[in-house]
Amino acid sequence: MIRLSVNGVARTADPTGAESLLTVLREQLGLPGAKNACEQGECGSCTVIMDGELVCSCLVLAADADGTEVRTVEGVASADAIDAVQEALLDAGGVQCGFCTPGIVVAARHLFATKPDPTEDEIREALAGNICRCTGYGSIVRALAALAAETP
Repeated sequence: MIRLSVNGVARTADPTGAESLLTVLREQLGLPGAKNACEQGECGSCTVIMDGELVCSCLVLAADADGTEVRTVEGVASADAIDAVQEALLDAGGVQCGFCTPGIVVAARHLFATKPDPTEDEIREALAGNICRCTGYGSIVRALAALAAETP
């Protein structure tokens, strides 16, 4: 049995020995936002924030998440409104099929939390671990650069 905080809520799960945090989030905790794609930490579709750091949840043994604080894409928006990162991506057409979107949103939210006014190079660096096969990244980078320009 593991205990962790997910999106600010105390949760428990009972992973098998080799089960990943991604599997626990999706199958035991009912949080399907993080996507299961490469299972090798190469695509970024399973990105979450664990104890303040970006991690590929497919590479984290669930047992190693015991006692941690995890934020998934489900914890980015409030119940009343989508997050500014999500709004910017929608407004700029930075979302197409949507498969990569949760990982990109989490990575971008982490970037803006640590650096509210990133440069375009910093945006590109922050998203380097996320693969998008639809957008070509242009609209995603433009969306986040526009959001950075709005930051006072």
